[in-house]
Amino acid sequence: MITKITGTPITVSGDVLTLAVGAFEYEVLIPEFTRRHLQEQIGKEISLHTIEYLEGNPMQGRMTPRLIGFLNGIEREFFELFCQVDGVGVKKALRAMIRPVEEVAQLIEDQDAKGLTLLPGVGPATAERIIAKLRRKVPKFALLVGRETPAGADVPRDVVSEAFEVLRALGHSEPESRRLLDDAMSRKKKHKDVEALLQTVYENRNS
Repeated sequence: MITKITGTPITVSGDVLTLAVGAFEYEVLIPEFTRRHLQEQIGKEISLHTIEYLEGNPMQGRMTPRLIGFLNGIEREFFELFCQVDGVGVKKALRAMIRPVEEVAQLIEDQDAKGLTLLPGVGPATAERIIAKLRRKVPKFALLVGRETPAGADVPRDVVSEAFEVLRALGHSEPESRRLLDDAMSRKKKHKDVEALLQTVYENRNS
């Protein structure tokens, strides 16, 4: 099983990172919060902690190996826990993780079901199951709150995540929300809060 991979990111498109490793190129699935950081690392060597799983229908004999990548081992560990909740699974967990692990863990520890339902694909019933199964297991992950933003990031990841949620609430699709935020961040402005980042988003749209 592949648990770590080192290479050079070539492209990041949606939840797929193309990673060059020697003579090979690998497709690595990544959650949204990881994508934000890796967007700044194109062309630079990185290491990702990975989960390997098989996707497909074993009854039909068609199983495709997949890799999911994370910035560190503790994020991978949290994702594996998250996937164990009934009704979640790998695909739903991958889509839901738009906020950093420490923030999602804090929501679970605080038993904030309403906050969890803001994650894509997580309804009220799923939020309650997540809290019931994980609230005693997440304190060590929630303790990561307040750690430094990775070098090279223009905006703190929590600001980007909150802006993403606001754009989704305003009716923008997930791909469009990503594109709007990427365009805004490409201007290299300093955004101290969500309001400032959203202002740049709509300035870009109107220009």
